[in-house]
Amino acid sequence: MPERKVTLDSSRRSASQILEQVANNGRDELARSSHALAFSGIAGGLTMGLTGLAVAIAGATLGSERNAEIISHLLYPLGFIAVIIGRAQLFTENTLYPVILVLDERRHLRNMLRLWAIVFPANVLGAFLFALLVIRTPSLRPEYASELIRIGQSALDSSTTHIFWSAVIGGWLIALVAWMVSASHWTIGQIAIIWIVTFVVGLGHFAHCIATSGEILSAVVAGQASAGAYGHWILFATLGNIVGGVTIVSLLNYGQVKAGEEN
Repeated sequence: MPERKVTLDSSRRSASQILEQVANNGRDELARSSHALAFSGIAGGLTMGLTGLAVAIAGATLGSERNAEIISHLLYPLGFIAVIIGRAQLFTENTLYPVILVLDERRHLRNMLRLWAIVFPANVLGAFLFALLVIRTPSLRPEYASELIRIGQSALDSSTTHIFWSAVIGGWLIALVAWMVSASHWTIGQIAIIWIVTFVVGLGHFAHCIATSGEILSAVVAGQASAGAYGHWILFATLGNIVGGVTIVSLLNYGQVKAGEEN
């Protein structure tokens, strides 16, 4: 029997094709049960702790070496790669997928709010479990734990205005990752996209409500930061992420496709 030749479509997707793929992703996510979303959200929040952990280990190892910050932040994308490629729930991705679907089909609004209401606290819980694991157990060498705590404290050392606008950029970049991943045909291309963009997020210290939560909650669990300070931070970081993801990526990309259809 002759072998069937499989031809992979390597052509560049149009904006409308990307939009269709994004909407399909949103439809798939909204079809998941609340329990599935919760478990996936906890896994996502826990796994996102790898961003701060990788940077802390590299930073503690490199010490005051020249360009240590740049080198250590090369590992920052690790958590994002694991979560996005592994298809765990990440709140900031959901400022794109279901939002695009809602813009096209308003009837999905309530279901999108259900998803947000489940995934966000699940992500935070996962980040808290990560903090407990690395701080309350002897899993880390003391210098690695100290560096992780220092990173968390540093994230809190910003004005409310800076936290919000930094989070706008962070939300924009992560939603942009979700958009571009939907345009990629191959996993290796998706990994490259995630790595390049989230490297900028880490190096620029842009606030991300879940990735940075793992770092700050490590400081809180260690008694080096207050729960109230974290509550203030996450409120404005989350608002900024939503504004950046929804307005700069979802609305503009949806608008460019729909405006093109009218011409």
